[in-house]
Amino acid sequence: MSATLALWIVWAGITAIMLILLGYRGTLTRYEEDQLFLDECEDHQKAEHAVLMAKVDKIQPYVRLAIAGTCVMTALVIGYYVWDAVRHLLA
Repeated sequence: MSATLALWIVWAGITAIMLILLGYRGTLTRYEEDQLFLDECEDHQKAEHAVLMAKVDKIQPYVRLAIAGTCVMTALVIGYYVWDAVRHLLA
């Protein structure tokens, strides 16, 4: 297996994980508002919102890690192609 194929496979895997996590986070927060103005009568909504935000906060580090991994792998793929082009130009 060549280095290019390995780079693309790893990049695709990390990007797929990132997209799955972003999609899951999006489905969790689809109907949520940025601000909630609740009085004491709506304590059940406050509890539901707290549970939902706990789920979002739990996956947030994984989302950031997947985004960083995708960025690093993209830089590596671009760097590999630039290095290969320079190598061919100088040869």
